[in-house]
Amino acid sequence: MNSNDANQDSLISRSAQFGAARRKKKRVRTIVLSTLSVLLVAALGAGYYLFNLQHAFNSKTNTVALNFTQEQEDARPVKDPDDGSMNILLVGVDHADDDSDQSAALDGAVSQRSDSMMLVHIPEDRSQIYIMSAVRDMYVDIPGYGKNKLNAAVSLGGIPLLVQTMEGLFDTKVDHVAMIDFDGFKELSTALGGVTVQNDIPFTAHDTDYFYPKGEINLEGDRALRFVRERKSFTNGDYQRVANQRKFIAAAANQMLSADTLANPVKLYDIVDKVSPYLTFDSSFDAATLVGLGMQLKNVDTDNLAMFTMPTAGSSTSADGQSIELASEQAIQQIREALKTDTMDEYLNENPPQE
Repeated sequence: MNSNDANQDSLISRSAQFGAARRKKKRVRTIVLSTLSVLLVAALGAGYYLFNLQHAFNSKTNTVALNFTQEQEDARPVKDPDDGSMNILLVGVDHADDDSDQSAALDGAVSQRSDSMMLVHIPEDRSQIYIMSAVRDMYVDIPGYGKNKLNAAVSLGGIPLLVQTMEGLFDTKVDHVAMIDFDGFKELSTALGGVTVQNDIPFTAHDTDYFYPKGEINLEGDRALRFVRERKSFTNGDYQRVANQRKFIAAAANQMLSADTLANPVKLYDIVDKVSPYLTFDSSFDAATLVGLGMQLKNVDTDNLAMFTMPTAGSSTSADGQSIELASEQAIQQIREALKTDTMDEYLNENPPQE
């Protein structure tokens, strides 16, 4: 038996094991990337089960260094050398014009906006994954620019300024950054043959004829993209949008890691090939790092995944007339302490998500 046959037999054997467990509890071995960037789940899932895809993943994704000035670097929080937890900033980015690109957003200010920002916290013991969404209109201090909406940091100074803003909020270092162009959602949903979600609120996407009925719906292509981006159709705007994003993410992650997908190397390669160009990582966050992290999290399942929206203090209007969400100083202080002491479980037990 040659090495290719052995690899395929090994993959099929793993797939059979997944199929048997599926009726009980589906184990999500690489759930850390099962966030807004469920695209990362595809890449990591493929890397974990087919190591020869790492090269394809690394060659197609965008990798750019976060170019902080020395002054900015000196102002960043210092992480205790004994702190083994990890914080990953996940950002969904839209192009505002055809001349902008993902690499530019990492380097500095460009004509882009971010509709989705999530902070992933992985505790030192790798027993749990915490994924916190932050609403884009939250009014916060942006270093060097004063008060503004959180997503304004991207247009003002790119991802480096967004990292600074998040680190300033929580006095906690962001270890890695992953950015996804929203068009990647279309490619992922198509490569998976559609993603099935349970839709709670019927709606028609703004300025389209895309109707999403209540109940089980299949999302593919542009319909999938509009589902995760829509906010104007809901009375609670961004809050429902991030809830729908998490719904899509969970469904796509389960589908990606199903026996049918894992048993199909051609499909896995197609997913990596199609979605990788829409991903940008910081220079230290490559496929090998993702695979290693996935292996550390091999015992984490869906019961150990906590997804929630950072609490705010209500809606208001800024001095310049913008509709904003007020930041909750109490929530910021509590989350800051939980991140610094690796006690997010205690925070959520005392402050259960309302969603």
